[in-house]
Amino acid sequence: MRSRIMQCLGGAVAMCMMAAGQAWAQESGPVDGALGFQPPATAVQEQVIAFHNFVFPIIVVVTLLVLGLLAWVVIAYRRSANPVARKFSHNSLIEVIWTVVPVLILVAIAFPSFPLLALEERVPKADIVLKATGNSWFWDYEYADFGVSISSNVLDAKAAASARKPYLLGVDEPLYAPVGTIVEVIVTSNDVLHSWAMPNFGVKQDAIPGKLNQSWFKIEREGVYYGQCSELCGTRHAYMPIEIHGVSPARFAAWITEKGGDASKYKPVVQTAALSSAQE
Repeated sequence: MRSRIMQCLGGAVAMCMMAAGQAWAQESGPVDGALGFQPPATAVQEQVIAFHNFVFPIIVVVTLLVLGLLAWVVIAYRRSANPVARKFSHNSLIEVIWTVVPVLILVAIAFPSFPLLALEERVPKADIVLKATGNSWFWDYEYADFGVSISSNVLDAKAAASARKPYLLGVDEPLYAPVGTIVEVIVTSNDVLHSWAMPNFGVKQDAIPGKLNQSWFKIEREGVYYGQCSELCGTRHAYMPIEIHGVSPARFAAWITEKGGDASKYKPVVQTAALSSAQE
């Protein structure tokens, strides 16, 4: 009896540890077989999820309604039940309903969607500027103001396992970005069409040769976030992941220095240091 109790307790502990591990994995990045969105890291993605949660029930209701109408027509008006079909040209009430109701649904969807589009497309005054350039098949990043440039390549399966990173998402040179800072992202390409996409940030911007596209993000909490190229760009399209570490301003400044850049040009850090010195 005692051994069975211990086995049950052990199983419960194991299940709790497994759940905790899954929660940690979900907090850090994508999880195999999971449903829904990854945890939002920006206010934009929070609104994207809220908009999805608003539209999804509408989609379900409309789909079920149309399916029900089709089933009703197929069953009630089949040849065996109606050997002689009725003939009529129109029904004013039905025509008004199927015109007005869709218009009302579209208005209801448009009302929250336009502010969200404006929030995504209007780049606010940025604290720092990041340039992301797509190549076949890796990403180049540049913080021109700080003199930092890196190339980010996918890790092979063995290196990803050694670094404890998800395969096809982990990279050899992750990008660092400070939390609480508006980062303007300039996206372009050196060769073919790519797309810089970060699900946690609510950002997906096409990288087009000869053109500069803009987007932005402001990370609200520290963490490691993963994205991928989301444009079919060639044979190694699946090997263009994005890895961004959202870190504190102090850690970001240290990273700039590690990469041979000039951290003194990072204004939030300079202001924080000056304030600390004044308080001392």
